[in-house]
Amino acid sequence: MTEDDVVAELSSGMTIGIGGWGSRRKPMSLVRAIARSGLTDLTIVSYGGPDIGLLAALGKIRKAVYGFVSLDTIPLEPHFRAARQAGAIEIMELDEGAFYLGLLAAGHRVPFYPTRAGLGSDMVANNPTLRTVQSPYDDAETLVAIPAIPLDVCLLHMNRGDQAGNGQFLGPDLYFDDLFAMAAGKTFMSIERIVPTENLLDEGSVHTLRIPRINVAGVVEAPRGAHFTECPPDYERDEAFQREYAATAKDPDLWAAFCERYVMAPSHAEYLKAIDAR
Repeated sequence: MTEDDVVAELSSGMTIGIGGWGSRRKPMSLVRAIARSGLTDLTIVSYGGPDIGLLAALGKIRKAVYGFVSLDTIPLEPHFRAARQAGAIEIMELDEGAFYLGLLAAGHRVPFYPTRAGLGSDMVANNPTLRTVQSPYDDAETLVAIPAIPLDVCLLHMNRGDQAGNGQFLGPDLYFDDLFAMAAGKTFMSIERIVPTENLLDEGSVHTLRIPRINVAGVVEAPRGAHFTECPPDYERDEAFQREYAATAKDPDLWAAFCERYVMAPSHAEYLKAIDAR
């Protein structure tokens, strides 16, 4: 598929999970395709980075569900900060572990998972929809019930994959991309390079093959598709470009120029031409 083919499968009002972690291995070519589309009223579920920031800045997001929203070397994503402070988006803010349990519950098709995480903290106070349950066993312990976070669609980016939809990460961490795929009705995956199935173990062990084709509806070959986030071992984060992006959060003129040059580039190939011409 192409990025635009994927967007044609989406609709306004959907709940979309986005894999990666902060400013690491985000499916940015797919995020930009959403940005230049007519989609609105989205719920974005993410260990957030520029995916949430960029889409919030463009008015695409109604609600964000997240464990954090960070650019890593810039601790708080500045476009997200602006949207949050302006009250422009609804939020459900969980700690990283509770967020994980919500994905796990959705992937396992159960309504919630119990945890002690959040007891006595503002996570419960700030999320009035969270409820507690009492253990049915002799301990009768009170626990927080983290609701399942089912996704209409999930978007991922992997280092390698095949045409059948098997995905492989080669960097230091899978993050929770496998759970995003399990929690979603459909998963679309961008890939640095599509390789024949028989060559998937040329660069990594069986352990790195963590996105099975049974969970994937379509693949997009997108070299540097995670730019400007990092995607090791293929490339590191483009820190200079990230700083340029972050600076636009305080200057509407800079933001308009940035969007025209990069975000609204009509295709991923044109985007790559634009960043190479800097």
